[in-house]
Amino acid sequence: MTNEVAVQMVDITKTFGPVVANNKVNLTIYRGEILSLLGENGSGKTTLMNMLSGIYFPDSGSVFVDGVPVTIRSPKDAFNLHIGMIHQHFKLVDVLTAAENIILGLNEKAFIDLKDVRKQVAQICDRYGFVVNPDKKVYDMSVSEKQTLEIVKVLYRGADILILDEPTAVLTPQETQKLFHVMRNMKDDGKSIIIITHKLHEVLEISDRVAVLRKGEYIGDIATQLTSAQELTDMMVGRAVSLNIDRPQCEIKRECLSVEHLSVIDADGVKKLKDVSFTAYGGEVLGIAGISGSGQKELLEAIAGLQFIQQGGSILYSSAEGEQPTQLVGRTPRDIKRMGVRLAFVPEDRLGMGLVGSMDLTDNMLLRSYKDGASPFANRANPRNLAKTVVEELEVVTPSISTPVRKLSGGNVQKVLVGREIASQPSLLMSAYAVRGLDINTSYTIYRLMNEQKMRGAAVIYVGEDLDVLLELCDRILVLCAGEVSGLVDGRNTTKEEVGLMMMHLPNKEVEA
Repeated sequence: MTNEVAVQMVDITKTFGPVVANNKVNLTIYRGEILSLLGENGSGKTTLMNMLSGIYFPDSGSVFVDGVPVTIRSPKDAFNLHIGMIHQHFKLVDVLTAAENIILGLNEKAFIDLKDVRKQVAQICDRYGFVVNPDKKVYDMSVSEKQTLEIVKVLYRGADILILDEPTAVLTPQETQKLFHVMRNMKDDGKSIIIITHKLHEVLEISDRVAVLRKGEYIGDIATQLTSAQELTDMMVGRAVSLNIDRPQCEIKRECLSVEHLSVIDADGVKKLKDVSFTAYGGEVLGIAGISGSGQKELLEAIAGLQFIQQGGSILYSSAEGEQPTQLVGRTPRDIKRMGVRLAFVPEDRLGMGLVGSMDLTDNMLLRSYKDGASPFANRANPRNLAKTVVEELEVVTPSISTPVRKLSGGNVQKVLVGREIASQPSLLMSAYAVRGLDINTSYTIYRLMNEQKMRGAAVIYVGEDLDVLLELCDRILVLCAGEVSGLVDGRNTTKEEVGLMMMHLPNKEVEA
């Protein structure tokens, strides 16, 4: 890192109606450094970077690039100043190739030579350690490949200042390490990199400096080597926060869900799950571990009635001791609800499957209950009260409960979804990446709520990507590898290395040295 200032943001203020997203924020970014931007959900991190990348325009304040005052009114202005942002949700066209996505929107020539584009992409890849096939269609790419393409795209357009919003949110540990290797190469080449993240162990590993926002205001910055996860958490929250995850022991356990020989094949004929069997008990948290795409999503959706299950599979549900089990195979989500099954599901796709972005908080609460009333007119009183409760207990940052959820930050959207599902008092609570995109304080609130459900006798199935959390929170951990069960371990007695090895290898297969 040098002392050469790349960007200076001075007294930046941005409001959305009555909500002050950023209040006189001052931030300095140096050449050849990796800066982590930390803060709770709704603290203004993404809004601040959206102004630097031209998506929003500040109400007041100044921006200097290389010491020169600039006006950034659009992403094109930002690119002209060599600033590029890689968003949490990728901005790619699925039916186009990597090379076509890279040049999309560039109008500097009447004709663009794709052969030359491929050559320049190859040079960028060789320089920083990327692996990109310029002729591969986006719909054939993994999440990691899409993210790599987004980074190459902004580098192709000349970016020297890169902003990465939650870059590791959907990456495996191996993919994360590859990304960090590339980031270090870009830093050594003089690039300035700003990452917005909530994963403190990654902040401590990759960044040179950490800047903290709290409730839209700049709290301060500190050299990474001089701080700790506890100090950064206290700066973000404004008070001391315990970083210990509780795992209470529930004395009464009962069999809630019995899954046997579950196999799922998707619409393209690809087998996503193969002969999966396990039992989930009321009074425990059952963790599901696995590399991204190992069948976690399909497993939860199959139980919820959203996947077609191959013949021979069985899913038996029982809400109370001694009750006759109910077969869920062949049932739709509506059938499952009509049968009295108290199942709550927090899906991976929060705005596609979980919530309706154009609806406000009250209407999204109403989605679970609007068919329950005898009147053709929906009763909005209870959903409205529930929305208020979720906002208060989970500290959702929103102008009001009448705000469309698509206008909330990603973390606050997740709070609304998790709060709604837990409020239904389920016997079986399933969550896929419930804390993805959440700040550490809110994540611990979610862990507490899951433990509360466990202690009241519910069976909790928790799909997570952070092995440290899985080992601290879960009573047992089911490990999936390529759609098959590779192991089932006691969360209290296993290690991260043991689980990681099972994530990479199926049982009875030779382990590579």
